Amino acid sequence: MLKIRKRDEPWKWGALVVFLGALLFSLVLSALLLKGQGKDALYGMTVLWQGSFGNIWSIEDVLLKAIPLFLCSLGVAVAFRMQIWNIGAEGQFALGAIGATWMALAFPDLPRYVLLPLMFIMAFILGGIWALIPAVLKLKLRVNEIISTLMLNYIAILLLDYLVFGVWKDPASFGFPMTPEFTAGAIIPGIAGSRVHWGIAFCVVVGIGLWAFMHFTRLGFELKASGEGARVARYAKIRYGMLVLLVMGLSGGFAGWAGCVETSAILNRLQPSLMVGYGYTAIVVAWLARLEPLNIAFASFLLAALRVGVENMQLKLQIPAAFGTIMEGIILLTVLAGQFFLTYKLVRKSRQE
Repeated sequence: MLKIRKRDEPWKWGALVVFLGALLFSLVLSALLLKGQGKDALYGMTVLWQGSFGNIWSIEDVLLKAIPLFLCSLGVAVAFRMQIWNIGAEGQFALGAIGATWMALAFPDLPRYVLLPLMFIMAFILGGIWALIPAVLKLKLRVNEIISTLMLNYIAILLLDYLVFGVWKDPASFGFPMTPEFTAGAIIPGIAGSRVHWGIAFCVVVGIGLWAFMHFTRLGFELKASGEGARVARYAKIRYGMLVLLVMGLSGGFAGWAGCVETSAILNRLQPSLMVGYGYTAIVVAWLARLEPLNIAFASFLLAALRVGVENMQLKLQIPAAFGTIMEGIILLTVLAGQFFLTYKLVRKSRQE
């Protein structure tokens, strides 16, 4: 017989073992789902791998999808660190895209070294303001931030639709909902010889900056300490309300940056197809990475690879689009369930017991 016992000390390399084991288990479950649909499971997993890593084009596509996912996930992780449940990264992503587009359309003739910083600043401001609305509601009226951030997602997406169907619609678009194409100064350039753009370098700088902020500044320490709860923070004389506003502003700003990068570097204009669910997938990424900025880079790449691979499976195996979402959910559930073994272990009962 086996029994559960708490570990005397943390399991070295346990997080890596649990993650890899959970990932393998989720792939086996996904293969069984394919088998249940009458598909060749082994061939399906091969198609998934080839779609994600089979050639340089696939890897570039993974990196392009990982960039906005990484920025959204950083924002979500900052809020979750303090147990502020920001589910609104999708809406903040949309507001960032709107802010960047506003600057691109208002000042099309500015040089790139002026216009791009303006776009990033406005994207951060609008994304941050959108996140501050539920923060203020939480502090002043005790409104649950899960509900308010989720509802604001729908408002943000409808606002984006209103703009591209209305005042910002390109007269030369043959009726399609999109803004005029950005001028060259509003487009983030690509890295020479590849489709990957310089937004990836921006992600590196932001990721390292956030990691340093969380580990080497007083505010970062207070933020993590406040994650134990409002009462603990106030007992320690930490300004809890100010920190809530700070983390929500940062969280929304990072998601806004993601919207700016995607609009500028990938679409070169604002259109509804921008909204593909990066803000929701970011929640999965943040939990997979255990809210650590540097781990988020790996988890973002993994989930982006899954997206690209599933798109390849849809084309070759004719599986439903929802299959990718199912795989994301299985991976998250198995990894979270596996966290149990970081704290506890199974041991054999002795005869005396």
